Amino acid sequence: MEFNIMNYLISFLVGGLICGLAQILVVRTSITTSRILVLFLMLGVVLQAFGVYPYFKDFAKAGATVPIIGFGATLAKGAIEGAKKGGLLGVLQGGLTATAGGIAVAIVSAFLVGLIFNSRTKHLK
Repeated sequence: MEFNIMNYLISFLVGGLICGLAQILVVRTSITTSRILVLFLMLGVVLQAFGVYPYFKDFAKAGATVPIIGFGATLAKGAIEGAKKGGLLGVLQGGLTATAGGIAVAIVSAFLVGLIFNSRTKHLK
């Protein structure tokens, strides 16, 4: 893959817009961060289910795959493929198989961060 500054710029801008939107939701609404996370994950699932996500990913590259929207799309893609092969049980197996690497990294990272830092609960006004 050759170096193309536009790919980096588009990835940065799209990823930044996604994260900026999430930050606006955190600051301006009373929606909890966990609900915002689920909202973005489900957005990825819906985009994948309707076949829009592959076009979005081709345009935005890592700006689409790194945020949680990419995880949701990967989960949906695995579930759809699993359903075609194994029915209802395949839905669960396909989704977990497709996202196993991301889940493992999240668990290990959360454990390491938990060892280093003390968490605080967000107090709503």
